[in-house]
Amino acid sequence: MGGPSAAEPEGPGHPEGPEHPERAEPPERGTAADAEDAEVAVDAVIATRALTKRYRGGQLAVDGLDLTVPAGSVFGFLGPNGSGKTTTIRMLMGLIEPTSGTARVLGRPMPRAARAVLPRVGALIEGPALYGFLSGRDNLLRYDAADPTADPRTRRERVAAALDRVGLAAAAGKKAKAYSLGMKQRLGLAAALLRPRRLLVLDEPTNGLDPQGMREIRTLVRELASDGTTVFLSSHLLDEIEQVCTHAAVMARGRLITQGPVAELAAGRRGRLVVTTPDTGDAARVLKEQGAADVVIAEDRVTAEPPDRDLADLNAALVAAGVRVRGFGTERASLEDAFVALTGEGFDVAG
Repeated sequence: MGGPSAAEPEGPGHPEGPEHPERAEPPERGTAADAEDAEVAVDAVIATRALTKRYRGGQLAVDGLDLTVPAGSVFGFLGPNGSGKTTTIRMLMGLIEPTSGTARVLGRPMPRAARAVLPRVGALIEGPALYGFLSGRDNLLRYDAADPTADPRTRRERVAAALDRVGLAAAAGKKAKAYSLGMKQRLGLAAALLRPRRLLVLDEPTNGLDPQGMREIRTLVRELASDGTTVFLSSHLLDEIEQVCTHAAVMARGRLITQGPVAELAAGRRGRLVVTTPDTGDAARVLKEQGAADVVIAEDRVTAEPPDRDLADLNAALVAAGVRVRGFGTERASLEDAFVALTGEGFDVAG
């Protein structure tokens, strides 16, 4: 009967490290590329310059990406399906090589410095890879044993601490194949937290979690950031990004659209106009006549993209037309508003 080494883990990829880390070579010293890369901001945990990935057949997945992730930030990575986010993450983690351009993680070039960088990086990419016949605890013990830099004398204590941190201590002895999707996601996150990390890369970290679990993961991310860990995460839940992230970047069709502090990304957007009235039909008609766009009626509310004019004039036009206005104002522009305006499409960041 074959032992555990004969079994293949479930899932699309290992939570940490490249598929073939032995192929990564230590960085060369004194090259022109190193000198150019040295110009990148020294406090950037992730920095790319003109990073490009073109697949066979000419498909351009990532096009000239200049990305900067500040140290100590919680950085949200956003983009519609197929925008190139997961391809970018794979290049950053040394799973695939770029066609051109450079990527530096923790100040070192990737994938050349993968052996030096990856022990300081925790990652959960495209879901955790688990041995279904092993318990959650034994999965983590196996992951930790595969790390040549991990101290075997403290292995069980670190595994217990990681399980407790993600709320799986009570289910540690349960076989992974019996775990729910959310529990598997937690276990993958625990694997990324087996040792202190300078950088944590999370691809859809709340996938499959219930609302309580999502709140716990958000709290955990904040705690990690307060301890000095930089967290880089993608999520299709834009309100979640807005709640937990300090910085964000938006990609579309392989190109970077914008990046910066979350509070500033939506600052340039005017919020939606909201009119509360029993005369919704008349209100919608007047707003359209005044140049408002995307007018929507919902019960006793009419919302719209306001025209570029004084809102007091819109209110006066409504009153002059006999609309009984019970409420009039604008809602603060959200990150979702900014995202849709920038990309021109909905958001599904699985790409």
